[in-house]
Amino acid sequence: MKISILLPYKENFSPDYPGAVSLFVYETSKISKFKKTITIFGNTLYKRKFKLKYVNIDLKKNLFVSQTNNYVKKFIDLEKNINSSIIEVHNRPSYVHIINSKFNNKILTLYFHNDPLSMNGSKTIDQRKKLLKICYKIIFNSSWSKKRFLEGLENKFVNSNKLLIFYQSAQKGQLSLINNKKKWITFVGKLNRAKGYDIFAKSIVKVLNKHPDWEAKIIGDEKREKIPLTHKKVQLLGFKKHNEVLNIFKKTSITVACSRWEEPFGRTSLEASANGCAVIITNKGGLPETVTDAKIISRLNEKNLTSTILHLIRNKKLRKKLQSLSIKNFYLTHKNVSRMIDEYRSEKLDFKKNIFLKIRQKSLRILHVTNFNERLDGRLFFNTGRRLNNGFIRLGHSVLGFSDRDIQKYYKSVSDFRGSATLNDKLKKTCYNYKPDLVIIGHADLISSQQVEELKHDNPNTKFAQWFLDPLNKNGPDYLRNKARIMDKINLMDGTFLTTCPSVLNFLPKDKKSFYIPNPSDESFETLNNYNHSCPVDVFFALSHGVHRGKLKTGKTDDRVDFLNRLKGITPDIKFDLYGINNVQPIWADHYFKTISRAKMGLNLSRGDAIKYYSSDRITQIIGNGLVCLIDEKTQYTNFFNKDEMIFYKNAEDLSEKILKIARDEKLRKKIGRKGKEKYMKYFNSNLVAQFIIEKTLDIRSKNEYFWSK
Repeated sequence: MKISILLPYKENFSPDYPGAVSLFVYETSKISKFKKTITIFGNTLYKRKFKLKYVNIDLKKNLFVSQTNNYVKKFIDLEKNINSSIIEVHNRPSYVHIINSKFNNKILTLYFHNDPLSMNGSKTIDQRKKLLKICYKIIFNSSWSKKRFLEGLENKFVNSNKLLIFYQSAQKGQLSLINNKKKWITFVGKLNRAKGYDIFAKSIVKVLNKHPDWEAKIIGDEKREKIPLTHKKVQLLGFKKHNEVLNIFKKTSITVACSRWEEPFGRTSLEASANGCAVIITNKGGLPETVTDAKIISRLNEKNLTSTILHLIRNKKLRKKLQSLSIKNFYLTHKNVSRMIDEYRSEKLDFKKNIFLKIRQKSLRILHVTNFNERLDGRLFFNTGRRLNNGFIRLGHSVLGFSDRDIQKYYKSVSDFRGSATLNDKLKKTCYNYKPDLVIIGHADLISSQQVEELKHDNPNTKFAQWFLDPLNKNGPDYLRNKARIMDKINLMDGTFLTTCPSVLNFLPKDKKSFYIPNPSDESFETLNNYNHSCPVDVFFALSHGVHRGKLKTGKTDDRVDFLNRLKGITPDIKFDLYGINNVQPIWADHYFKTISRAKMGLNLSRGDAIKYYSSDRITQIIGNGLVCLIDEKTQYTNFFNKDEMIFYKNAEDLSEKILKIARDEKLRKKIGRKGKEKYMKYFNSNLVAQFIIEKTLDIRSKNEYFWSK
């Protein structure tokens, strides 16, 4: 796992004249746990480089080619050979756009060290939206910089997982430093109006005239702007190496960072604070975020700055207190910031390790999107969605149920006739607030593929799965429609789970993960044990013309009705209890369970031709409640169950013979009912199916044995 860091063009990665970006990269990289995998790319004329793995991109002058573009192009050529896991770009959003055009599948991270709205590649709203789409993370050096980036963007981006704040860092000094402070007032930075140097120059003369026992040390230069300052107690030191600046801070009593402009972050105030200086800052940009304890000037002018410096000189107790608190409360150490950076890298590079830890600690956040049928007043409470939901919860994870059909129904309006726009927007907001690790979608057809794609871009570490229960046999009901429902989002899914064996479905893409799952049983739903009781009914069966409809359609034909009428005709003296045929309406919920509690056997008959492993969820209600399950042998459930656990039939005649035999042998009936339930509840329960969905979606190697996945 390799990490490439690209510095801005002409950023000197050298101890001789380092820029703020170079110092940040050097100090955090040299103690990173990924140090051995990091390669830093830059361009400098200085011979001495920081002692890390560094590649200098040498460029020849070319009047006809942009040196910046040439710089990035050469990096891309080098990167093709390195093939890093993560590319981190510092302070040049325009580079990210170029790199993405060549490596659109690379993990890109962008660090902002300046105002995003002042930089090419992030000035416009569209540019920033594109960065949010293509970057894995965007990292800011202050909350001020992050707020600037978010200006004009929709509220959904404010809490995006992609946006992080990693402050710049410094080496924390010892508390004993404050005992060796000299009467020095220090200014470090560009000597220009933006830094407030013109105000400082006037103020410091007045201060030193009143307190000639104090001195001023001024470090920095400015070629384009000359601001005069002469005083016998002022030392204009010019540019100093970084370690020399730190040594001066260690002896300095008061440091002034009085920027006039909205400074994204202040390295001067940061390092002065780390070395026990009493710091004076303005409230511009990210400066207040650099120091825990400072004197803050809300309105910068000569009078206010002068009086603030004089107040610290004359009030030794306050000055010492600020110096002490600056060190005591300093937390932006290289170690802490480097650890934060490594955590984001580990989040991606060690994804499996981290997600496995979440599974082991039972701390996944799962957003389960399916129809929980709240609007149907409990009629469809006992459904597969709730069974799976129970499994996720019993595994210990945090589970948020999102009932798509209820939301769609309740939020229909004239402007949103189907309710789909509101539904998708609500899902987006829910992900924004809940931040799920895993989004599992079951039959939520009104959730658009475009919305899922947007969620994947906004939440790159969130995994997505779908489950599907309806028949997929070509001669069955709604084959083309059901196929289209699966295929609509399959390319966006990290796992697809079907109650038909994927090996017999030739339309599934081979490069997508598709798995068989049984209809799960649930210990809180399947509570009957019919094998313990004498039952007055021999065979139970119920069908419907759609669970949401709740009643039969007039004039609708069903091949199962013909099968049932034939079966009744050739099976004398058997008490059938049939619903959903011959004008007998379907039954639901508690009425359903009270009815099956009276039956010895349940017919597991699905529409259309039998296909490998497919069954409706009635199989769980039959076998899970201790009825003898009667099932077509072409479903190939013989791969899972023995003849003393489930009854397999070839046709109506064969089934008739087996019904007659079991109806006359109570001992055999009870044995099959008991053994069938025991196996189904042990190997096909909602806990195991839920765990299987989690592990396959997250690509976690399982220690569990899934009886039905062999």
